[in-house]
Amino acid sequence: MDIPEEDDILHNPDPQRDRKNDQRGSILTPRGFANLGCLFLLITVILLLFAGYPISTHFLRPKMTNQGGFGLGGINATGQIADIPGNFGLIDRDTPQEAYTKTSYTDPNDELVLVFSDEFNEDGRTFYPGDDPYWEAVDLHYWATQNLEWYDPSHATTQGGALKIVVDKANPDDNHGLSYRSAMLQTWNKFCFTGGILEASVTLPGSSNISGFWPAVWTMGNLGRAGFGGSLEGMWPYSYDSCDVGTVANQTDPNDPNSPEAALTGGDPEFDGVLSFLPGQRLSACTCDGESHPGPKHQDGTYVGRAAPEIDVFEAIVTDGLGDASMSVQTAPFNARYKIPNDTSSAIFYDDAHLNSFKGGVYQQTVSGLQKTNQDCYELNLGCYSIYAFEYKPGFDDGYVTWVNDNKVSWTLFASALGGDTETNIQGRPISQEPMYIIVNLGISHSFGDIDFENLIFPATMSIDYIRVYQPKEFINVGCDPENFPTATYIEAYKEVYTNPNITTWEQAGQVWPKNRLVDAVNPPLWSGL
Repeated sequence: MDIPEEDDILHNPDPQRDRKNDQRGSILTPRGFANLGCLFLLITVILLLFAGYPISTHFLRPKMTNQGGFGLGGINATGQIADIPGNFGLIDRDTPQEAYTKTSYTDPNDELVLVFSDEFNEDGRTFYPGDDPYWEAVDLHYWATQNLEWYDPSHATTQGGALKIVVDKANPDDNHGLSYRSAMLQTWNKFCFTGGILEASVTLPGSSNISGFWPAVWTMGNLGRAGFGGSLEGMWPYSYDSCDVGTVANQTDPNDPNSPEAALTGGDPEFDGVLSFLPGQRLSACTCDGESHPGPKHQDGTYVGRAAPEIDVFEAIVTDGLGDASMSVQTAPFNARYKIPNDTSSAIFYDDAHLNSFKGGVYQQTVSGLQKTNQDCYELNLGCYSIYAFEYKPGFDDGYVTWVNDNKVSWTLFASALGGDTETNIQGRPISQEPMYIIVNLGISHSFGDIDFENLIFPATMSIDYIRVYQPKEFINVGCDPENFPTATYIEAYKEVYTNPNITTWEQAGQVWPKNRLVDAVNPPLWSGL
C-alpha cells in the first residue's frame, strides 16, 4: 500500500498540482466547464435524435394523399398505380384487355377508360370489415325501408367466378328477431367515383314470375352511409346548392309555416297531402359561417350545399308475373306533387321504357324509369347474366343520367328535369356532384312490392359476374375525398355516426344541428324564391 506505483499520478490527490490546473478556483473552473459542456452536448444530441428529428419530419415531410383506392401516397413517382402484392389494384388483373375501354352509351365518338373493376374470379372471398380493400359487408337491420332480413357478412362470398349474395330463412332466436338473412356490400369511404359509367353483369335471384325479392345495385354520396341513420338524417336524398326554403324542414317558409301552398297540398296522400317530412338539409348553402360543415365555400364566402344523393343502377321487382327494372334518381328538395316536366328536354325513353307512376312521398322524390328485364336472366330461369348500367355527368346545365337495361339504353334524365319550381319556390337541383360509392344488396320488404311467401323458393342467390367503372380520360375523378367535395375530415370528426348503426338520428349522437341563416338569424330573411 505504501509502495509507489507508476499510475499513482492518475488517482492520488495532489493539492498543488490541482490548484495549478484549476487556476486556484474551487467551483467555476475550466475543467468543470469542460465536463459540463460535454454533458450538455451529449444531452443535446440525444434530444435531437429522439425528439427533434421526429418533430421536424412531421412538419417538413410532404403530406401524402389518401384519396380513394389509390391508398396512402397516391400515385407513385413513375405515374403508375402502385403494384400491391395480390390482386388488390383498382383494376382487377382478371379484367379482359378488351374491357379496358368502353364507348359512351350517349356519344359513339366518346371513349371512356376503365378506372375500377372487380371480376370476382377468386373463390372464397369474404367481406367482413378489414377483409377486402374496397368492399365491406354490413352487419345490421335495414330498418329505414322496413326490411324483413338481417344483413350478415356471412351471406356474401365469391364462387364460380361471381359474387354471390344469398337470402335465406333464419331462426329469429339467433337472427336478431328476424326471419330472413341476407347481405349488403358497400365501397363506402373505400372507393368512390364522380361521373362516368357504372356497369354490372347480374343474374337476378329467384324467378321472373314470383314476386318478393328486392335485389339492387346502387350508389350514394359518401357523406351518408346506407344503413347508418345518424349519418343520413338531413343528408339523404338531398342534392342542393341554393339557400332558400328548399333547405328548411318540411320545405315551409320559416316566417310563415303555411307557405308555400304546394308544401301543404298535393303531396303524399298518406299524410293529408303534405309534401315533405324531411328535417331540412343539414349541410346546406344556408349554413352559418363557423358552423360544422365539410366545405368548400363559394367565392362569396357561403358554403357549398353538401348531401348524400342516390342514383340507382337498378332495383328489380316482379309485377303481374313479369320482371321489371326500376332505374332511378332520388332527390330533395321536392317538386310540387313530386312531378317533373313532361317533355323531351327533361327525359327520353326508349323501347318499352316509361316513367314510373311512383314518384315519391314525404321522405323522397323519386324520378324512375321502368322497363322489363331480360326474363331469362334469373336464377331459376336460364340463369344468364344481363348487363345493367348508368352513365352520368354531374352538374346543372348539361348534367344527365342515362340508364342501361340488358345492355341497351333504356332512358335518359336531363338536369333540366330537376330545374327550379315556382310552386315550391326552390331552385335547380344538380345531378349528383358528390363522390359516389357502390352498394349491392338483396332484400325483402313490403315497402317495395308484393311478397309471394307461398311460392318464393329459399335460399335464393343474386350473382354478379363483374362490376366496372369507366370515366372520360380527360375527366378521371376517383376517390372519396376529392378536393372540391371533401369528406374525410368531416367523417373522421363524426366517426361514431358512420360506424354505429344503432345511432339513428343526429340528436341521438349528441350532435347539434348546424345553424341555418334563414332559420337561426336574429331577423331571418324570407326565402327569395326564383
